[in-house]
Amino acid sequence: MTSQVITVRALRTRQGGHDLYMFAVPGDRVPDIADISRIGRDGAGALEGYQRGEIRNHVADIARYLDGGDVLFPNPILVALSPDVRFTSARGSRPPNMLEAGDVGTLRLPLSPAKPGWIVDGQQRVLALAKANAAAIVVPIVAFVSTDIAVHREQFVLVNKARPLPKAIVDALLPAMDSAILPRDLGPRKIPSALVDALSSNRDSPFFGLIRRPGAEGPSIVSDQALLRSIKRSIGSPLGALSPYGHGGGAPDVTAMYGLLAGFWSAVQEVFPDAWGRPPSESRLMHSAGIEVMGYLMDRVLSRPDAARAPRDAALAALERIAPHCRWASGTWEGLDLDWNAIECTSKSIGRLRDHLIRLEHQPRLAA
Repeated sequence: MTSQVITVRALRTRQGGHDLYMFAVPGDRVPDIADISRIGRDGAGALEGYQRGEIRNHVADIARYLDGGDVLFPNPILVALSPDVRFTSARGSRPPNMLEAGDVGTLRLPLSPAKPGWIVDGQQRVLALAKANAAAIVVPIVAFVSTDIAVHREQFVLVNKARPLPKAIVDALLPAMDSAILPRDLGPRKIPSALVDALSSNRDSPFFGLIRRPGAEGPSIVSDQALLRSIKRSIGSPLGALSPYGHGGGAPDVTAMYGLLAGFWSAVQEVFPDAWGRPPSESRLMHSAGIEVMGYLMDRVLSRPDAARAPRDAALAALERIAPHCRWASGTWEGLDLDWNAIECTSKSIGRLRDHLIRLEHQPRLAA
């Protein structure tokens, strides 16, 4: 018969007039302690609860991670407890010079007639624990004593209104993470980010030292996000130049992808030396718009069958066809009636320049 009380070792302190406890329980016991208070309306239209519904993909990603073996899962679940819980301080002498921040003892959590807690933050993790083989995972819990639903909602909002990590920081961290433990929405972003890292750090790369990455030092001038978008699109599109190396049925060939990228962009550097390596305010080739437009051109040129044997030569030939018409750092784009610095990182501006360069590159091929 299941015990109607769970007793745990805990640390007690106080904040804002509330007892605050920190303890841990096996993952499969968390649902025994706390309920999820779903947001909704009662019959009179009054607000009830505060938790959003289950986000199935997110829960599935967490459960997949939890089932991955001996995993680290240190994020605590935030729980509001009823005053029915009982804390007993441990006896014994205290070590000298100990920082007094709380009492160590045992916490009794009665499970009847109702669960003693309500989940304030971490409901998706709790749902994932219920789906995973979580008995062996010890889950940390931070709990405060309060039955006031207004306090619960306040804490829920305060925890969840925090700004998420900037996308650039997430992308910069991805290459150093194990693909096996990445959530599915982050996994596909790892290869583009690793390629941008390689382009930025390898001395044989035309982008060496030029890409702005979180934590990077030096006069970086090229947006990593523009390159990431270009590479991700090239891998994901059936017509992308990098697609054959990412969807060949086996493991992605990142080395081949890097070789193609380095070869194409070194050709760009060779054909447009006066526009290369300058700040975007002085050269639209190094602007996010220029990077994305040239990424489209790379896909167009290097996905052709005749480019497979010598992709860099194919890139050089294509770039030399358009070079006389390009106005990256001065002048006016003929056919667009745009000053060189009027090219902006908007879908309209990028689309116009992309289509213009593709037409310029394609017309001499037709004539030939």
